[in-house]
Amino acid sequence: MKIIDSPHFPLPGSIKRILLIQLGDIGDVVWTTPTIRAVKHSLPGVSVSVLVKEGFGGLLEADPSVETVWEVRRPGGSFFAKASDPLRFIKQWRAASFDLAVDLRLGDRGAWMAFLSGAPVRITLNPRGGLPFWRRCLFTHGVEDRPPVSHRGAVDQSLRILRPFGIDTDDVIPRLWVSETVRNRVIQILAERNLAGLSAWVSINPYSRWSYKEWSDARWLDLINWLWEEFSLPVVIIGSNQEREKAEALSRQSRGRIFNFAGQTSLAELAGLLALSRLHIGVDSAAPHIAAAVGTPTVTIYGPTSWRDWAPPGPQHRVITPDMDCAPCFHKGCNGEGYSLCLETLTTERIQPAIREALKASGNTVLALKKDV
Repeated sequence: MKIIDSPHFPLPGSIKRILLIQLGDIGDVVWTTPTIRAVKHSLPGVSVSVLVKEGFGGLLEADPSVETVWEVRRPGGSFFAKASDPLRFIKQWRAASFDLAVDLRLGDRGAWMAFLSGAPVRITLNPRGGLPFWRRCLFTHGVEDRPPVSHRGAVDQSLRILRPFGIDTDDVIPRLWVSETVRNRVIQILAERNLAGLSAWVSINPYSRWSYKEWSDARWLDLINWLWEEFSLPVVIIGSNQEREKAEALSRQSRGRIFNFAGQTSLAELAGLLALSRLHIGVDSAAPHIAAAVGTPTVTIYGPTSWRDWAPPGPQHRVITPDMDCAPCFHKGCNGEGYSLCLETLTTERIQPAIREALKASGNTVLALKKDV
């Protein structure tokens, strides 16, 4: 593996088909979209394909910079299916004839997928301290890790790998596209739930994959009731299928008008749903990233995790952080108990001014922000 420690290292002119491997979580996929655009802009005429985890591909299917979205699937069924499905995928994979594969993370699966792609040029990040020998054998080039460009936040995690090859951008706003097909499907879903005729509604994601990032149900109830009593705004709860029962329990206790969509949409449909929301309010999870990327203003609650690199950029997005000196602590809850005191003590009154301000601003700007979605 050749170590790239020069800020200017030209790629071979023969590269026409590029594969970007992003096997991170949903937020990582969203934050990779500026890098996808940078590749397409910096190398005119190339085709860009992206490999993501199973179920995440819908987020990128309408992206005009992406030719093909591949998903790494977990084989199921019989022993024969578990053995044959990966072989079938690899055969299709190599038939795509990639010239360049870039692993945007440091996971083992991404490294093997880069190698199995058959691309003659395979690039990874060479972190401080170097890579294990086996991983060095899977790549042709390793880019020396350099300090991030501060104003680019999470986008820099992938751009720093490509910057030495002349691929860079100052357009660091994550962006997702919603196809006409998905938009029509979402409108139909809303009609079936009697939301189609509403002039405005607010979406929320009360829950996260990690409980230590969550605000209490009691606080959410106060907020939902306040939104209804103060603004007559219905609330749409979004989340995973595993969160549906908790969302339903929250809905039953509310005095306001509330709709539970947790587990009821694909990721592509979720993006379409959030694109129609007047404002999204949520905890640190995937939903605020998706909402911001389709042009919807956001108010995001952060506790033990840091907002500095991951909060949606732009004046239409607001961040709420606790007043406690220990936050962010980067721990998974206080004393490993799965809850965070900094979020438990965060009051509804602390969040209301930001929501009021966001609603006032969104009344004039939200439609303009979504024109190009």
